[in-house]
Amino acid sequence: MLTPQLTRRDGALFYENVALESVADRFGSPCYVYSRAAIEANFLAYVEGFAALNPLICYAVKANSNLSVLSILAEHGAGFDIVSMGELKRVIAAGGDPAKVIFSGVAKRAEEIEFALRQRIYCFNIESESELHRVNAVASEMGERARITFRINPDVDPKTHPYISTGLKSNKFGVAHGEALRLYRLAASMPGIEVHGIECHIGSQITELSPFVDALRRLLSLVDQLADRGIAIAHLDIGGGRGIVYDDEKLAPMSLFAEAVARELGDRNLKLLLEPGRSIVGDAGLLLTRVEFLKPGETKNFAIVDAGMNDLLRPTLYDAFHPVLSVQDHPGNALTYDVVGPVCESGDWLAKDRKLVLNEGDTLAVLCAGAYGMVMASNYNTRGRAAEVLIEDDEMHLVRERETFDDLIAHERIVK
Repeated sequence: MLTPQLTRRDGALFYENVALESVADRFGSPCYVYSRAAIEANFLAYVEGFAALNPLICYAVKANSNLSVLSILAEHGAGFDIVSMGELKRVIAAGGDPAKVIFSGVAKRAEEIEFALRQRIYCFNIESESELHRVNAVASEMGERARITFRINPDVDPKTHPYISTGLKSNKFGVAHGEALRLYRLAASMPGIEVHGIECHIGSQITELSPFVDALRRLLSLVDQLADRGIAIAHLDIGGGRGIVYDDEKLAPMSLFAEAVARELGDRNLKLLLEPGRSIVGDAGLLLTRVEFLKPGETKNFAIVDAGMNDLLRPTLYDAFHPVLSVQDHPGNALTYDVVGPVCESGDWLAKDRKLVLNEGDTLAVLCAGAYGMVMASNYNTRGRAAEVLIEDDEMHLVRERETFDDLIAHERIVK
């Protein structure tokens, strides 16, 4: 699975104009590697595809929160979708504009709400009646009015993995569609609240247009009902969730996505917001890992590598597919391998049933690992988290150092 940024030249795998073997040699493995050109191209695909609607494109920080990634997007005028005070602080540290930040998430603490208000963020996405009362109380105590939207749960099936489906009645996110009118009337009566928008986010890795259109229609019906009741909505946030190609997925072109949204909006005077995450960074990153041992078995051949579920959790958590390529081609007979890690769990695997020509010591590239890779990494088995490297044309930049043992125990204390 090669892309404009990922090419093979004389058998060697290049990311932009850097040989990936040289990245592994210089920075070791496991190692996350990101392409600046791919990040920019993916963001600009939204800018250009939706140009006629002039949306505020708020990158979902939870997908990949590396400061260099955020800085690249801030340079291109991106807004940001955050789910914690920590993510807001990351956006600010990377040069992002708080006035382009929307604060999502189901469990905002009072201190987080206060901090976000002091930073003058764009709005809060409210996900429960209790949260509305808390935001009103904090804002009122500060002498402020918090700009809010309600995240509406439209009960639309996004046709994706159940763990990343967020718009069904059984999900914890958002307020019920049937409760929306009552809650908007309540919010409009509160002294610390400014009703501003409406939002939904139905899930992630969505490959079809119909779930987006179905959810959008349900939102717009509410917009019209609210207008009839004297509650004006200024912006419409249709969330994120657009998928990427991991294997053989078929994605509708961005132009068709934008046309479908424009058609549903009609002549309504609404500012459009989008919250893409995976589709900006997912295929703009990969994970490098070395083959430590080749272990033949009676029913399986195992390629045991130095990256594990603590580095890339998605296969274990979601049964996710990631393409795997050898960084350096060499002759030999391809065998079918399960690519597994060193973590002491049977669920520690990165890929199953892959035909590869391998030798011990080879470097593998696990593709499409730019989203929900490093941000979900852990220190299980007392393993330091991987280094992160950004590629810019023919240059490689270390944008996060590999964790050391001293880093891991720096905040621990022995009680005697």
